[in-house]
Amino acid sequence: MSLVATRFAPSPTGPLHIGGVRTALFNWLFSKNNKGKFYLRIEDTDKERSKIEYTNQIIESLKWIGVEHDEKEYIQSSKIKKHQEIAKNLLKKGFAYECYCSKKEIEEQKIKAKKTGMHFVYNRKWREPKNLTIPQNEKPVIRFKSKISGNSIIKDLVQGEINISNSTIEDFIILRKDGSPTYQLSAVVDDHLMKITHVIRGDDHKINTFKQKQIYEAMEWKLPEFAHIPLIHSHSGKKLSKRDNDSTLDDYIKIGILPEALRNYLLRLGWSHKDKEIFSLDESIKLFNLSGIGKSPSKLDMERILSINEYYIKNLNEKDLYEIFKKYSSKYKKKINDKYEKNLIKSIHFLKNKAKKIEDIYKNAQYILNDDVRINSEDLKLLDKTSKKIINDFLNKYQKLSSVDKDKLEKIIKELIVKNGTNFKGVGQPLRIALTGSRFGPGVYDIILSLDKDNVIKRLKIIN
Repeated sequence: MSLVATRFAPSPTGPLHIGGVRTALFNWLFSKNNKGKFYLRIEDTDKERSKIEYTNQIIESLKWIGVEHDEKEYIQSSKIKKHQEIAKNLLKKGFAYECYCSKKEIEEQKIKAKKTGMHFVYNRKWREPKNLTIPQNEKPVIRFKSKISGNSIIKDLVQGEINISNSTIEDFIILRKDGSPTYQLSAVVDDHLMKITHVIRGDDHKINTFKQKQIYEAMEWKLPEFAHIPLIHSHSGKKLSKRDNDSTLDDYIKIGILPEALRNYLLRLGWSHKDKEIFSLDESIKLFNLSGIGKSPSKLDMERILSINEYYIKNLNEKDLYEIFKKYSSKYKKKINDKYEKNLIKSIHFLKNKAKKIEDIYKNAQYILNDDVRINSEDLKLLDKTSKKIINDFLNKYQKLSSVDKDKLEKIIKELIVKNGTNFKGVGQPLRIALTGSRFGPGVYDIILSLDKDNVIKRLKIIN
């Protein structure tokens, strides 16, 4: 049995799409599970839209989520001469032909098909050119001679047996007028050159597979096995596109989704193993198989992503979490001033509470990162005469403490509750507003202990 080899073949015409990330992940896991190879092929033959920054973004994005390819990237544009050679070989063998139809002729055929409600299939005018004169100044395309009769079958590793009538497959172009190869030809030649054993891709490629199968057969090359994964749909149930929110990897990185969390989510998006939800990287590789992939489309669920991310944030080593938070802040928010680092490090254990993304930790930490407290108008209304008296009473007792710990703070607050005939909220809420600028946020003990004593005194004095 030959070594398992899979590939991910994106076009560098835009940021990496979340559906592409999942396809890459499934290919990578399948290869690693079978101790095989996973390759990255950059399909950059669209010279107008392909950009090196997108190639770099694709490579970095996959690396970020933990999907690293074997060997150097395979650049499709460097193999064009080989693609052209195969096209001419197919022409020579009689499996392809030159088509001199003008653009206008093709458009007329498409309009006619649309009027009759039929799917457009090229009329094969130049397949058997009897009594046809080659037009002057019209360069031909090279079309593949698709089978006209009978059926074709593919034993798909996810979808099962797929059977279609050959009459539905047109004589597709393999070489354009300018001599550039089309996707159908390039993909087959590259997969053959790369010795790809399994082609795992979205199920919108099913018709392409039937076209490509015929090229394999014409060249007498070994056919890889195919697995077509159901697509990811948006929340509204439509096919996810790059125009949708949360469609690219950058959308998730910018709000602070951890790579482990997103990888875990994408693994479970359309694949399952018993009722297990959380998978380590080693477990993912060990347990992944194509039989666990469902046949129905999966719907992108942001709430589920956030839930899994919250789990990973909660269970991450706090030293590592702080370093992630620090790098995230520097890149997407504001670089952390060294003077706040000590307080942030000792506070990360509660700043992460209920944080669904790293961005939430940044928001929770604003009262530490900003010396000047700004209270919004709604919360300012809550600081009535009684609240200000409570703050002042707390300040008088707090200033007398030689050292501050939770037990001493609890004692002061209990005394204030009794003295003012109120409850914990009645004391805690005014203090939280005075110290952070908001009635929402971490627990009042955590807030006080996270700030230097002088800072607490300064903030409380401003209220009175």
